[in-house]
Amino acid sequence: MKPTLLLTTWFMAFGGCAASSSAIKTNAKKTSAASVLAQREARGNRLVEPRRGSLTALAVIRNGTVMTAAGKVFAPGHVVVNRGRIVAVAAGDPGKLPGKPAWELDAKGQFVTPGLIDTHSHLGVYPSPRARAHSDGNEATAPTTGGVWAEHGFWPQDPGIQTAVNGGVTTIQVLPGSANLVGGRGVTLHLRGHRGARAMRFPLAPVGVKMACGENPKRVYGHHKKRAPGTRMGNVRGQRRAFIKARAYLDKLGKKGDEAPRDLELETLAGVLRGTFLPQVHCYRADDLVAFLQLADEFGFSVRSFHHGLEAYKIRDLLKKRNVAVSTWTDWWGYKLEMYDGIPHNIALLHASGVRAIVHSDSAQDIQRLNQEAGKAQRYGAEAGLTISDDDALRWITANPAWALGIDKEVGTLEVGKMADLVVWSGHPFSVYSKPTLVVIDGHPVYREGTPPGTWSDFQLGQDVEGAEVPK
Repeated sequence: MKPTLLLTTWFMAFGGCAASSSAIKTNAKKTSAASVLAQREARGNRLVEPRRGSLTALAVIRNGTVMTAAGKVFAPGHVVVNRGRIVAVAAGDPGKLPGKPAWELDAKGQFVTPGLIDTHSHLGVYPSPRARAHSDGNEATAPTTGGVWAEHGFWPQDPGIQTAVNGGVTTIQVLPGSANLVGGRGVTLHLRGHRGARAMRFPLAPVGVKMACGENPKRVYGHHKKRAPGTRMGNVRGQRRAFIKARAYLDKLGKKGDEAPRDLELETLAGVLRGTFLPQVHCYRADDLVAFLQLADEFGFSVRSFHHGLEAYKIRDLLKKRNVAVSTWTDWWGYKLEMYDGIPHNIALLHASGVRAIVHSDSAQDIQRLNQEAGKAQRYGAEAGLTISDDDALRWITANPAWALGIDKEVGTLEVGKMADLVVWSGHPFSVYSKPTLVVIDGHPVYREGTPPGTWSDFQLGQDVEGAEVPK
């Protein structure tokens, strides 16, 4: 019998937010420079649009196979949600509930997992329909552009957001592109629709800072244009110069306080130096990864995650020692030279060595099937003689990306107290035949199989505008 979703109540609570979602948790000492930067961040992060609150109603999912991504699988099991939080997750039936559920689901024969998290997306900054007018992901006007924020180029009506949600994705990090040595600030978004990007920010998520090494910056600036950087040597020189300036900027703030002039580029790098912003670094070759680790050591910060990292398997001992995650594809390779030594066993080898391995998309298409990409990576590991549990492979698209984004205390696993971000699948989540039947974000059912999700965008019209002539 096909499971049914009983909706006895459906409502959305709207309300303000006492603190900006970009508030930063830091262990840094309370220095004058830190205080000034915090005040400037607060002034630049005011929220205009009210943020949607958590669903206040009680809800329950029962009789499904519950994969927690926290080491336990309950078959059958249940998940109980109240006020947007998980209040129970365990084996068997939940028994008597503290009230009448607003909605409940008999998930017999189905699987329940945490909501999927993509650490590397350009949805909204390279939205559909694809056109030059929508190209807002690379501020390719200078090699270092730390002052730009992805949220200011993000279009909340990108229809790709809804298709990502329909694929089980509940949180994404939207990043600037990889044209620049310092590309700017990323933004972590909870995928519930709003009119502006700031209201979609994941509450209290740290800022991610996009940086890049290797072929992209030297191609964008050195090839034909005769501008620096034109080589890998020039890449590292440019990044070192930027951090030298950022260190001097911090010193100036410490001496002059709020009287020191603002510098938008250096404020971002100052957050990296202070450890409050998380470096997310585009890098492919092992030698480039090592060079960037040396740069980080020189200036005293830690890389949170290398992105793409097709040769990360070659230095997995170094990455394990330094607690650096790797966000990568399962089997993309070969479309430029720095990708030619990629192997499909990369994720499994990293995982087996104790590195936080992450499956990311960097694609409006792949983001719709992150579950299948994780299943493929698990299978490639088996071919290499590695035994990887379903729970561990599930962590590649849930718990590990949550850690890389600094939100693992809120999401990434199904545990009591965490946000109610979860997905119900028609079958095993790693099967190509499975698809989400229910997606819940912050306690809200945002997608139900067979129920129109509502109009996310006016641009789901099907025209092919790629290559269309752009008015001058």
